[in-house]
Amino acid sequence: MPSNAITRRAFVTTALAGIGLAATSLPALAMTETAAKKLVDSVVAEINKVIASGKSESAMLRDFEKIFVRYGDVPIMARYALGPDARSASKSQMRQFTSAFQHYISRKYGRRFREFIGGQVTVTGARKIKAGYEVRSTVKLRGEAPFEVTFLVSDKSGKDKFYNMFIEGVNMLLTERTEIGAMLDARRGNLDQLIRDLKSYG
Repeated sequence: MPSNAITRRAFVTTALAGIGLAATSLPALAMTETAAKKLVDSVVAEINKVIASGKSESAMLRDFEKIFVRYGDVPIMARYALGPDARSASKSQMRQFTSAFQHYISRKYGRRFREFIGGQVTVTGARKIKAGYEVRSTVKLRGEAPFEVTFLVSDKSGKDKFYNMFIEGVNMLLTERTEIGAMLDARRGNLDQLIRDLKSYG
């Protein structure tokens, strides 16, 4: 596969992940298969609307953040991404980290939205799992073979939300948790410094 195709796949992978991140242990409530598939369809439609809008990058990033907040359980995602350190953080620190995490993720992944132009994401099926529903989809980008993206959806928060996703079998939530952990280690465990740096990202 050409190197530029690999790069585009990586960018689309992270852009999708920015919407689908959340905790891995959420129990399902009363969600239905139809509702789970409808959620994925809605996210795909909103992504396509943003990238086709012709807006500036800053406006697109704001729109992405709105999508992220609407479809992701941000507090759960932030707590999981922070890992064991979330247990020792104060309530104030967790509020600040959650806000900073939202800013960071939105900008980190939102800039790759233009990589979706000319592509297509199609929901292909869904099945019940212990923690909600698994919704399978196929991503087609110009110039490369289709690949599979699996969304995990639950209504733990009281609303239908993404809580994880897999890109060709790669657990994107665990990847993000590893990256946040590395950032914290680089700051010698100083959570307040990490919060400040995430807030200033991008």
